[in-house]
Amino acid sequence: MSSGRVYVIGAGLAGLSAAMHLAELGATITLIEGANQAGGRCRSYFDAALDQVIDNGNHLVLSGNPAVSRYVQKIGATQLLTGPEHARFAFFDTRSGARWTIRPNDGPLAWWILAPKRRVPGTSPRDYLSILNLLIARPDAPVESVISCHGALWENLLAPLLLAALNTDPRTASAGLAAAVLRQTLFKGGRAYCPRIATPHLADAFITPALAHLARQKTRIILGKRVRKLQFEADRVTSLELAGESIALAREDKIVLAVPAWVAADLVPGVCVPDAFRSIINGHFALPAPPNAEPILGVIGGVAEWIFAFSDRLSVTVSGADRLLDEDRDSLARRLWADVARAHGLTCPLPRWQIVKERRATFAATPEQDRRRPGPVTSWRNLVLAGDWVRTGLPATIEGALRSGETAAQLILRGDRA
Repeated sequence: MSSGRVYVIGAGLAGLSAAMHLAELGATITLIEGANQAGGRCRSYFDAALDQVIDNGNHLVLSGNPAVSRYVQKIGATQLLTGPEHARFAFFDTRSGARWTIRPNDGPLAWWILAPKRRVPGTSPRDYLSILNLLIARPDAPVESVISCHGALWENLLAPLLLAALNTDPRTASAGLAAAVLRQTLFKGGRAYCPRIATPHLADAFITPALAHLARQKTRIILGKRVRKLQFEADRVTSLELAGESIALAREDKIVLAVPAWVAADLVPGVCVPDAFRSIINGHFALPAPPNAEPILGVIGGVAEWIFAFSDRLSVTVSGADRLLDEDRDSLARRLWADVARAHGLTCPLPRWQIVKERRATFAATPEQDRRRPGPVTSWRNLVLAGDWVRTGLPATIEGALRSGETAAQLILRGDRA
């Protein structure tokens, strides 16, 4: 690449991914983040109500996520993503008390659907063949127009998995994005979708070692200063306006804009971005997980959807949670705790708790919103976009964010945006 500095604006996972790829190949980088800490929606912090460090949400990655694997290897954090050697997903039905565990085999030939003790109770192998319809559907079709959204397979496996991945009602979600999720998981075999959880916290596995890695590469890191405006002249960005500071760009300087979609819309004239979003609610309870608790437990028929068991806490995630946003936090904590207590056989009263509401956690993964996602290339020669909302072929996931950062860095390094 030509000489000049690369300004990476936004230190979420997309920005960190872009900065690391650029730094490894000798680029001179300034990383600018408006918040006082890096990580964006993937962050950890000390919570006074619980008197412990918690994550803002429970972010799950999978063993076969290639960008995640590359990222943690670069920052030396592979050992901080923990999970079972083989794929397994335990479920609990709050209505009937039934429990079951899905146990896919490692290889891509899915013989596990032939074994009643491995597949969803009440399903037959024929039921699973219907999933293939998603692979040949129009990408802009809603899922409900392609496969049946009823029955044991849908209610007890497909719906909870797709809701977790898409953060959108899977019936109205994009069939193309749903198919992309399934291609990366069910159709690759169990070895590709063993669940992995950041241990002990998100920051330990994804953020702190990345910042240390960038510091060793002499990256200049600016936290707590938001870029308020980009100045444009002809086909280039000519300066960055921060609070009380203006940074003039040299002719050779470039920018990776890795901020949320709504921030990008404010900064870049005419850019089309997703404008509908879905929330995620997480509940954290200061009670160590009981012995032999499943690390991840899917909940069917409750308010809680996934329960994560940690040594110092039990945490709950509810995706597509717009219906719960206005509910009183105390009431919500009690309802979530009721599901946790029943799922884990607990009789103790409600422990100290914290509710975290991410109102714009992801873009709505509908066909309409997917069409609004821009590519990384813009009309300005020295500006590229990154983020899980950019067109990656995936929904808004950690894997998608990291891939977008890689793509933005590659465009800069190839000199395509000169």
